[in-house]
Amino acid sequence: MIEQADLVKQIQLYNPDLNPEVIHDAYQYAVKMHGDQTRASGEPYYTHPVAVASILAEMHMDAATIVTALLHDTLEDTEATFDDLKARFGEEVAALVNGVSKLTRIKSHTVERKQAENFRKLVLAMSEDIRVLLVKLADRLHNLRTLHHIENPEKRSRISRETIEIYAPLAERIGLHQIKEELEDLSFEYLNPEAREGITNRLSFLRQEGGAIVKNIIKELTKTLKAEGVESAVTGREKTRYSIWRKMQRKNVAFEQLSDLMAFRVVVETVDECYHALGIIHSQYPTVPGRFKDYISTPKPNGYRSIHTTVIGPEGQRIEIQIRTVDMHEEAALGVAAHWAYKDGTTKAHIKEIKKYRWLRELLDIIDQEQKPEEFLENTKLELFQDQVYVFSPKGDLTELPNGSTPIDFAYAVHSAVGDRCVGAKINSRIAPLNTKLNNGDQVEIITAKNQNPSPTWERFVVTGKARSRIRRYVRQQQRGEYVTLGKAMLQKLFQQEGYDFAEKAVQGVATQFRVETIEDVFNGVGSGNIVARDVFKAIFPAHKTTTVKKPTDAEVAQQVAQAKQGTGSTPLLIKGLIPGMAVHFARCCHPLPGDRIVGIVVTGKGVTIHTIDCDTLENFADTPERWIDVSWDDGPNSAESHVGRIEVTIANVAGALGTISTVIGKNGGNITNLKITSRSLDFWDMMIDVYVNDTKHLHNIIAALRATPEISSVDRARGR
Repeated sequence: MIEQADLVKQIQLYNPDLNPEVIHDAYQYAVKMHGDQTRASGEPYYTHPVAVASILAEMHMDAATIVTALLHDTLEDTEATFDDLKARFGEEVAALVNGVSKLTRIKSHTVERKQAENFRKLVLAMSEDIRVLLVKLADRLHNLRTLHHIENPEKRSRISRETIEIYAPLAERIGLHQIKEELEDLSFEYLNPEAREGITNRLSFLRQEGGAIVKNIIKELTKTLKAEGVESAVTGREKTRYSIWRKMQRKNVAFEQLSDLMAFRVVVETVDECYHALGIIHSQYPTVPGRFKDYISTPKPNGYRSIHTTVIGPEGQRIEIQIRTVDMHEEAALGVAAHWAYKDGTTKAHIKEIKKYRWLRELLDIIDQEQKPEEFLENTKLELFQDQVYVFSPKGDLTELPNGSTPIDFAYAVHSAVGDRCVGAKINSRIAPLNTKLNNGDQVEIITAKNQNPSPTWERFVVTGKARSRIRRYVRQQQRGEYVTLGKAMLQKLFQQEGYDFAEKAVQGVATQFRVETIEDVFNGVGSGNIVARDVFKAIFPAHKTTTVKKPTDAEVAQQVAQAKQGTGSTPLLIKGLIPGMAVHFARCCHPLPGDRIVGIVVTGKGVTIHTIDCDTLENFADTPERWIDVSWDDGPNSAESHVGRIEVTIANVAGALGTISTVIGKNGGNITNLKITSRSLDFWDMMIDVYVNDTKHLHNIIAALRATPEISSVDRARGR
């Protein structure tokens, strides 16, 4: 337990001008407000905020941040109010405490939604003052250090998972590498204790076996640099157990195959000496190709600067060496916290400067785009929890993106408007598909057009949260108009079936029962499938007796499907302006094409799914006639738009057969989009092939051409898969 006097002494070691009364007042207030509250360990609760304050004091934080740490749980867990804190400790501290506090009064049905709402609030608060995040990270670190006192293993696992996915990446983003590594390692203990223990035991064995080797490497590096006139401090640092585990997973190798478990740091006085030291090391020891990174000339977005190189060093060991100045070394440890550290009576921080972090701007942009907190949290994880790739604009500007990013992700990273208007991309001066994965060092040029809009298909391959949120927002905007039209038509149809005249005022009157505000919201909910049309009808006419729908017999199901195939039933609803892939989806079970007779089925959360009129899946919807929509192709059977047709092919197992299929399909104007071999034998292969075609006539022409090919045993249009 840390006493008040010990905390004051700890702060005065780096801040001799501290007024002890400020800390005393906050300390006593925390003790008083938390009263007889206790932690899972049985200790008085106030020991937690005191420990958080001590962690921040180790980082040499300013007095306001330390006071915030002492008070950070008072708004959340005690009777204290914002006005109380403002009156007693000032507006700055009150605002910081409010930013750290969770939204305890959120009424949410799920833990995930509450977690998402709290994280959204944290992002908004830390965008105003990054010290909110510093306090939150110190808070999480102490909670992880004492997590063993919590008996519920599921709760321990949930907290650890949240730390790995959100808080550790946030610590990395602001350069707090030491805190990031400890958060990861402590979480690793609860998420995969067996793997952590195994790595710990192997590291202990290596220390015993190779302790002398590490000392010899440090001694020889120091001697080599000094002989060339470079004074340096050389240290060796063992990589963390979690980072070793991640590397084993990423490279799919065993522990014994890892050769760079140690990183050696060379700390010098000036930038010139950094490059001088690099030249000496490269001239003395063979370098490992592809393992050199210069973060001094091109710093990481979080401000990290250092030179990294890997060589076959002393003792014939493959070692990683990091070269940096004393100031770089300090910033590598403290990151953004170094800007708030107390030095010579001042702090260097400027909130406007901190706001320049691109990742923070993009989190704020995601907040603007996302409607659901869960989507914001999902896209935040995409934005944070990824290895990085560095690419350049044509002007040489560096952009950091998650590993696996595409030109679309790069376009949205440049500017939201660039992403929205993207029509093509050049990678290293060559035209490339928009789903191409970018590599380190690629130069990317985005081609735009004024009339272009985001394509819903982009969401399948983008990896950044910002890109995904922008695409989803556009999709929602386009969907809403279609859902409103569809929902209104469905209600009109239901009213007519039950013998009532449709009245919009009646629908508006029950809107609040479905937790929406306007009549358009009701129509949108019905059209998207989130509100059942019959539930709206029952809310308007509660006394109306509707005949109970019984489970139909097999004969009745067959009759309903037959009627649908004949086109009988209600007057078709003419739905115009639907956008493929948005309000309307094409069923993968039957792959409808222009020229087929079709029917629409309302599916929850997706709008209308289009099936061919003879699709076997329609039997599953026979007892919900209100979900059936009669539709037709707007452009007729000669649509210029490409659609996916699926065929089943059996080919002879001979050389060149696959090439022949591709040639025949290509010559007949088709384009293979997917191919799957479903069965193999000694003589024949069965496969499913998806082909872009214009309509049923186009697909039949391709089938006919394939049937005339000697290597092909049989070919038919696939049904029901």
